[in-house]
Formats: sequence, structure tokens, C-alpha cells
Amino acid sequence: MKEKLLLFDIGGSSIKCGIWENENLLNLDNIQTPDSWDEMKEQFLIVFNRYNDGPFSGVGISCPGAVDTENGVINGISAIPYIHRFPIKKAFEELFGLPVSIQNDANCAGLAELWKGNAQGASSACCMIIGTGIGGAVIIDGKLHSGHNLFGGEFGYQIIDSNSSTTLSEVGSPVKMAKNYTKQKADGTVYNGEDVFKFAENGDELAEKMRSKLLDALSLGIYNLLVSINPEKILIGGGISKNASLIPELKLRTENLLKDKGAKELDFEIQECRFFSDSNLIGAAYQYVLENT
Repeated sequence: MKEKLLLFDIGGSSIKCGIWENENLLNLDNIQTPDSWDEMKEQFLIVFNRYNDGPFSGVGISCPGAVDTENGVINGISAIPYIHRFPIKKAFEELFGLPVSIQNDANCAGLAELWKGNAQGASSACCMIIGTGIGGAVIIDGKLHSGHNLFGGEFGYQIIDSNSSTTLSEVGSPVKMAKNYTKQKADGTVYNGEDVFKFAENGDELAEKMRSKLLDALSLGIYNLLVSINPEKILIGGGISKNASLIPELKLRTENLLKDKGAKELDFEIQECRFFSDSNLIGAAYQYVLENT
């Protein structure tokens, strides 16, 4: 691909900006997410004009929400309410005077793995992106499957406990685990998920209990994906995937679940995603390629 693309990854608090050129990603900037649509357009134009020497062939955008790529509209809800339910793709194309593609952020992470990462060559894969909630992407026969209502990959909505209607996002999020740990410790320190994992490894009983609960929930979520979609690979993304003990723990617990439920012959592989913070930008580039080649 010879095109030079400007890329944006829109998040609730910040927006990453990058350029895709000569099969490489160059990270440029990280700007605060604006408070309004007009401010967003203004900030995007500043970035566009600053780096538009070349010039750009198009713009690829990763964003939250249920993205209707065909109609160029972002449905659903997100932390950025002003980007929803109007023809935003057309508005961006008018702003830049260039072709624009948009895609859901978790789907972009999956596309990055399909294009350049650990889903290459796999007949099927589910990418589970673990953060404040649990998102993801479903890949079958080399294609992203967004589902009938664009809800494919919303793994965090799985109900893990039918008695309390607890979802995977509620008990499988390291961010929420850390908040709960901070609340229970009540020692004036704010802890993160990495802290809790480290404390658990060092014998902290509370941390170990919370870590085990999180791993059980994630394993149950993976089990559900394996017996419903039966992918060749499960790819784990998000900051937690950098923890060396995570993948072996998830594999062991998932295998135990399959054995307990009579599905021990089910063959699968669990890996971390190849790309971390750059995955959404790389996936946004691939979405553009899919729409314009």
C-alpha cells in the first residue's frame, strides 16, 4: 500500500494521532479529547494541516460505539456523546476533503491482528481486549464479523453470574478490580491492576482473592467463546496482556472448565495480541485499505 494515511484513535479522555506510510506507523501526537464536536473538528484540522506534507491520501479513524461502516454513522453509546447518530463519516470527508473510513476501536484492534499480527493465517480468532470493560472482535475466514446489530465482539456483556446478572466487564476488568482493591484497603493509596497482580504474587491474600476472581471470570468468558464460536485462536489484548503469568493461567483455567463440562477435546490456542497501544491506529489503516482497494 503506497497511500499515506492520517490516523486518529478517539478515546474518552485522549486521542492518538499517527501516520501510516510505507507499511510503517509513525506516532505523531496525543491530544485531549475535546468537549464538543466543533472543538474536535478544529483539533483534527490542526493536526491535518501540521502534517499534510506529501500529501495524505485519506484518513482512517478508530472510535468507540457501534460503528455502521456502510452508512458512516456511530450508533450505541460511549464516553463521547457528541459523535453519535449523525452522518459523521460524511462530515469528516467534508472537513478533510479526502476519503475517510471509520471503525469501532475494538474491531480495529482485531483488524490489526488480522492484517499484521497474531491472527494472520488463522482460520478464525476472537480478540478479547481487556481494560475498563471487555471488548473485542470476531474474525472468521479472514474477515471481521460485526454481527447483525454491529454487536459482534461485545464480549463484556456476557452474564457470568445469573443470580446477580453480573457481566464479564464488571468482574473481568483489571481497572475495576484495582478500584475495588483500593476501596477495601482504604490506606490512602490508589492502586492499579498491575499493583494487585504483583501483590498477589507476593502473598497478599486480598490481592490473590481478587486476582483469582478476575482470572476465573475471564476464563469463563473464553470458555463461552470457545463453545459458541469455536475459534482457532483466542488473542488477549489490553495492558494486562503484558503480564507474563496471564496467558498460562487463563489457558489452565479454561482447559479445566472444558474438561469439567465434557468438552476437553476442543482444541484452541491462547496468545497475547502482537500490538498494544498502536493496535487501534494500525487497524484503522487496514479498515481504510479494505474500503478503498
